[in-house]
Amino acid sequence: MNKPSLIFSALSHLLLYPDDVMRQQLSEVRDILREERRLSEATRRALLAFAEDLQQGDGWDVQEMYVNLFDRTRSLSLHIFEHVHGESRDRGQAMVDLINLYQEHGLVLQAENHELPDYVPLFLEFLSTLETDAAHDLLKEPLHVLQAIGARLRQRDSAYGLIFSALEELAGVRSLIATENDEEQDIDEAWQDAEVRFLDAATPSCRPQTATAMRGE
Repeated sequence: MNKPSLIFSALSHLLLYPDDVMRQQLSEVRDILREERRLSEATRRALLAFAEDLQQGDGWDVQEMYVNLFDRTRSLSLHIFEHVHGESRDRGQAMVDLINLYQEHGLVLQAENHELPDYVPLFLEFLSTLETDAAHDLLKEPLHVLQAIGARLRQRDSAYGLIFSALEELAGVRSLIATENDEEQDIDEAWQDAEVRFLDAATPSCRPQTATAMRGE
């Protein structure tokens, strides 16, 4: 049945800042991963092991690892349009377009949610509200950006790269391989990315959702 897929919600959760609340909810994420059959057995096992490491690891260590990767490394930013538009004015319009897309599908961002609409975990949570076919179609819009982030994470031997490998697997594409010089380049320069607009997305049915703060809801 073409119904919403919880796998996007599970992958979204794995990309959140690993505070105590996030880590306490990892048991539910692991339950979803165990039931998921659209991912290969190897990918599911790797993600389950990663989720367990996050849950059982030292809190300070896993949080420091996250900050060093995603908050202090621009080429690994989890904000899609930062890689595509940088600080240009086009980024603002792209944000508006994405917010409008969320609203058209019943997803309302609340004021207390401090994350921008192009935050990858928020985008993946949005995909989890859509019917599977529609979610996969929308996943392809920023896929080149997600692939490049994943390639750089794998280049660093980071287990977070597993999440992006899973997204590539769901989209039916091969994983990109980063080169040594890509770390110093913008993602659009490194991979000759196309623009991410979301303007041609179809309007599938979905259940209304309200987005709360992604870190510690």
